Amino acid sequence: MHPDRFYPIVDTIAWVERLAKLGVRTLQLRAKNLEAEAARELVRDALKTVDGTKCEVVINDYWQAAISEGADHVHLGQEDIETADIATIKKAGITLGISTHDRDELEIALRHKPDYVALGPIYETTLKKMRFAPQGYARITEWKKLIGKIPLVAIGGIKLEHARDIFAAGADSIAVVSDVTQSADPDRRVRDWLALVRA
Repeated sequence: MHPDRFYPIVDTIAWVERLAKLGVRTLQLRAKNLEAEAARELVRDALKTVDGTKCEVVINDYWQAAISEGADHVHLGQEDIETADIATIKKAGITLGISTHDRDELEIALRHKPDYVALGPIYETTLKKMRFAPQGYARITEWKKLIGKIPLVAIGGIKLEHARDIFAAGADSIAVVSDVTQSADPDRRVRDWLALVRA
């Protein structure tokens, strides 16, 4: 399945390397506000870093860099969809994940036939100011019914302790940021996540 059930999101090559070594199979590289050349360099370095591992890197936002550097996966937010050339992304054979927060956004996402849909925030998130209230478990179940076989990724303020309930509600995958990057012992936290999703 793409993405893997545990789907950390990080913003540096150091994190990419660390997670790949721990056995993470899917991660998203999300670095904001890069110029085109810097974005290409970052994508290039990330792909080189995971070469020879089982880890796949999803590139957030920089779809042109993803295509030019030979990445296999891209993730777009709603604001990115408006400017991205979806047909070109698909023609390049790249998988596409799209963020959604409400019914309108889900409708827009589904029009583009994504390879997975992300729903958030499930809980309050400290990482970015969200204009959307926490979605809760019922929304996960509702979204899964609406999208059917398309994988559903839950994101936003999720901790390992929530994982079983979120999977039970219908999520296929859980994306996490701070539960790993702000953990007192990130390596152990990642191993615990991997143990749970592999069980």
